[in-house]
Amino acid sequence: MQVDLDVEGGQVAEWPRFQRAIVHGRRMRRMVLMLGGAAGLAGVLAFFIGLFSPLSLWPALLVSQGASVLVLLAGVQSAGWIAQWRGKALAPPLDNPTSPQPPVDELGGWYERLLERLGVRWAGLLAHIGAPALWLAGWATLVLLSLAQVWNLTLPAAPLGTSASVGAALSLLLAFGLLVFERQLAQQPAVEWPEAQPLAQLARVPIIVLVLGAMCLLFAGETSVWPVRLAVLMGVLPGLVALELLLRAVLSLFSPRRDAVEPTLLGRSVIADLLCWPPQPLQALQHELHNRFGIDLRQIWAFSYMRRAFLPVLALVALVGWLLTGVHEVPLQARGIYERFGKPVEVFGPGLHAGLPWPWGRVLAVENGVVHELASSVADTAAAADVEPAEGPAPAVANRLWDASHVNDKSQVIASRRADQESFQIVNMDVRFVYRIGLSDAAALAATYNSADIPTLIRSTASRVLVHEFASRTLDGLLGADRVSLADEIGRAVQADLQALDSGVEILATVVEAIHPPAGAANAYHGVQAAQIGAQALISRERGAAAEQTNQAQLQASVARDQAQAGARETHAAAQAADLRFNADRQAYATAGHAFVLERYLSQLSQGLGNAKLLILDHRLGGGGNAPTLDLRTFTLPADPASPRNPVLPGAAH
Repeated sequence: MQVDLDVEGGQVAEWPRFQRAIVHGRRMRRMVLMLGGAAGLAGVLAFFIGLFSPLSLWPALLVSQGASVLVLLAGVQSAGWIAQWRGKALAPPLDNPTSPQPPVDELGGWYERLLERLGVRWAGLLAHIGAPALWLAGWATLVLLSLAQVWNLTLPAAPLGTSASVGAALSLLLAFGLLVFERQLAQQPAVEWPEAQPLAQLARVPIIVLVLGAMCLLFAGETSVWPVRLAVLMGVLPGLVALELLLRAVLSLFSPRRDAVEPTLLGRSVIADLLCWPPQPLQALQHELHNRFGIDLRQIWAFSYMRRAFLPVLALVALVGWLLTGVHEVPLQARGIYERFGKPVEVFGPGLHAGLPWPWGRVLAVENGVVHELASSVADTAAAADVEPAEGPAPAVANRLWDASHVNDKSQVIASRRADQESFQIVNMDVRFVYRIGLSDAAALAATYNSADIPTLIRSTASRVLVHEFASRTLDGLLGADRVSLADEIGRAVQADLQALDSGVEILATVVEAIHPPAGAANAYHGVQAAQIGAQALISRERGAAAEQTNQAQLQASVARDQAQAGARETHAAAQAADLRFNADRQAYATAGHAFVLERYLSQLSQGLGNAKLLILDHRLGGGGNAPTLDLRTFTLPADPASPRNPVLPGAAH
């Protein structure tokens, strides 16, 4: 119950918690110094170790332990503020203003001096917040930030050596000291120290974290991953408590604050109150609601009814859940074998089925038509797990050269002949089987109860069949005609052995993926292959040259034929044109007579004299009967007398 000094100020000296306030304040100051030193040392060690070994277990472990100690430090300091207030309430200031002021307490002097330095503007706001809320929010924020820096669930496991034993011993020693402090607080009467019980609950947080840290250090090893994960996850407990303390500090700003009223403990945690045995979360929540808000859940009939009906309802839900174990859902790609009292009774198809509840009835899942592919030898899982990019180069397993290494190849001894002597060779091959569990009910029962490991059974049966098959074959036959029927014979033999064992497995296909002969045969086949490739290249080259010559001859013949056809067509067209002109002239002469001849003569004369140099003579020149005289020395003889360019004029020779 809080005390108001304005009402009950004269009675506080008679109460035990006010009488012991100074002693409690000194004790809290010593605990603040010790806890602060331990948390600071853990933080410094985590910082330097993180610089040189960021993936080590130590940074996460030290930060988690330091955070738990800081959470306890925040609670202890919050209790120290209350002890300081009670100490001041016992010795109020004197009325004489000239009397010397008492020394300011170490936990609160800096805050008052800060208010004086900041002045009046911010003094009201800081005075309203109060030093307890400011310190509590600061410690909680520091804890959350430090835990966020080391949160990493992918830390690798690594041996720690002798340092792990030393660290575990120091963690247990500090946990023992805090356990003694927690026992002392738990034994304090609530009348003398009301904050002792919440502090005892809060002290269990670093004790649990320190013990878990010691376990992590003791069991840490090169192959143990859980200590590393636990070292990171144990920081969740102080982180949740720090988050609650931060929320309490923020919510305290909205509650009225009076200097004359006894303050309440801010550094308490509901999560820390749950750390008791047996755990009573509902009772802790009920006490918290009653103390904080005055709500008594025991007076509400609905909660009382729920408390009384909780066990019957829980039993009914458990009974219904147990009965529902008799309802089984079989997916589409599976079947189910129903066992009643351990005996198989029926094979269920896909859908919902009802039966006896567990453990009287159960359903064993069996595949329904799922097809698998199995290699005759076990592949390297590490190499098979590598995923190659779609645009990158082909993976190494796709290399089919005879001198390459194949993880799925199986070596077999095969008969051979060398230098007219009987011998044997070692051949590597990759044989794969495509199988499924038979679709009948008998096959499903046989695959479930007669075979513990179906892939191992198929692989061992195939190995025996392959040894028997290849013992009667030769290398030449295997690489030649026998390879076509090899897969069918192996598949039939393996299927026969599996049926004899009543395994319920059906071999759908047998694929001989690759056969890699010995090195000597590989070299010989390489030479044969190279010669065949060379011969095919030569044949292709000669065929190309012959095709080129044939096409060139065809081109020349086509050009000559086209030219002859064009010349013949032109000659024929010219003859036709001449014939048409001759017929036209003959018809015109028959019609017009001498007029057509004169017209044609004048037309030809005009055409011939179009570009000629003319000399026109007049018959009147020379007078009388004298004819004109021409000087023919300036004229050259024409090349063609009939040419229209050199016409012969009548009378020009005179």
